[in-house]
Amino acid sequence: MGKLSVLSDSSEAFRDRVEAGRLLGAQLAGRGLRNPVVLGIPRGGVVVGREVARAVGGALDIVLARKLGSPGNPELAIGAISEDGRLYLDERLASQVGADSAYVEEEKEQQLRGIARRAASYRSVRPKVTVRGRPTIVTDDGVATGATAQAALRAVRQEQPDALILALPVGPPETLRRLARDADEVLCLRGPAFFAAVGQFYVRFDQTEDAELLAILREEAIRAGGMP
Repeated sequence: MGKLSVLSDSSEAFRDRVEAGRLLGAQLAGRGLRNPVVLGIPRGGVVVGREVARAVGGALDIVLARKLGSPGNPELAIGAISEDGRLYLDERLASQVGADSAYVEEEKEQQLRGIARRAASYRSVRPKVTVRGRPTIVTDDGVATGATAQAALRAVRQEQPDALILALPVGPPETLRRLARDADEVLCLRGPAFFAAVGQFYVRFDQTEDAELLAILREEAIRAGGMP
């Protein structure tokens, strides 16, 4: 179980993802992280992640991980698959929900195809950043069930970062406690007791389009000189 830090139970809304990212970055900036990597969960998490990366002086990238859903219940994650094909599987849970090896293999291949479609676009402008041995911050614009964030954490863990931190603007307390099992630390600005959807905590919560995400990645690749 990793450390869980929820800074407030306020339900006050952020102005937008940029403000949320700057506030997160301010909490992480003084830690003296050496050569950190910030991985945004597409798409909104990349906007947040850009501000965090600027604050901590780290490289910005995306995490293209997908959860493996349970038979008949795709929201219940039995595991996760990373961009490079590394599989995390909760074998005990898989057995409980009747996910045999044939089901797992089919689900894995389906999720890998989804990753490949995104990677073909995103990696054309931003080569994948190496996280092995580096402090790594995974971020999103918020979590509700936490299934996508859980998949991201489990996939990134397979890449052997030095430390794995999940940094979030907002999330329900019970989800944050569960996610802390898969990270060395979960840092969340606000964990209100009443939680319906992430969007309720933003004044502006427009959908982040691929064009914006690609522009951010292109900007980051230029700043980093295209190096991983």
